Amino acid sequence: MLPTGGHQEAETTMATYTCDKCGMSVNISCASCGKALEDDSLEKPDGSKVQISKCPEGHGKVKSPLCCGQDMTCPV
Repeated sequence: MLPTGGHQEAETTMATYTCDKCGMSVNISCASCGKALEDDSLEKPDGSKVQISKCPEGHGKVKSPLCCGQDMTCPV
């Protein structure tokens, strides 16, 4: 359902993640605010890092998408 009362939602650009092996791409945005997720990483207790995608408005974070057994990359 579209908003009423003349209110228009701002158009957002979604983050595009691409598989370096097969070339498949996906767009990912936050379902709460519609903003493109940003690339980031978390450091685990053992010191290793995990690639994540996070909402720039602080609505949460998720493990970055995988394809062909590896993290997909995002130039954004």
